[in-house]
Order: sequence, then structure tokens, then C-alpha cells
Amino acid sequence: MKKFFGALLLSGVLLTPMAMRADDHDKRRVVTYYDRDARDRHEWNEQEERAYRHWIEQERRQKYRDWKHANKHEQQEYWRWRHAHQDWH
Repeated sequence: MKKFFGALLLSGVLLTPMAMRADDHDKRRVVTYYDRDARDRHEWNEQEERAYRHWIEQERRQKYRDWKHANKHEQQEYWRWRHAHQDWH
């Protein structure tokens, strides 16, 4: 009986890090957007957020607003600019 509980305890200790890693993976969901004109997907990450902020504030000279609040036409304009400036970072 003692060996059974020892094995059970050991199993729990060994499996805990794997369960925690699975939870972390769920929290880091990758958000992608489809560019209809170029027929490709773009991962929205920190670099893309910086490029979008630059585009809206410096290229268009507009006050920053979240990507989700941009209309479809503005989003398409951004992706066209982004494809023309892929080396921007």
C-alpha cells in the first residue's frame, strides 16, 4: 500500500510540469489575419503591432487606434503597405 501511494505521488510530481506547460501554451494563442489581396496570412505579433503603429501615425498621420477598430479598407491598405515594406522593423 505504501508503494502504491509513493508511486502515485511520484507520478503526480512528474506530470505537473507537463500540465503547466500545456496551460502556458493555451495562453499564447497566435492571432493571424488573412490578406485577401495577397492571399496570405499574417501573424499579429509585437513586430506587426509596431509596423502598424508606424504606418498609422507616421505614414497616414492619424491618431493611433487599435487594429480591430480599423475598417476593412484601412486594413487592406495596411497590408499593401506592409508587403511593399517587408523589411520594415
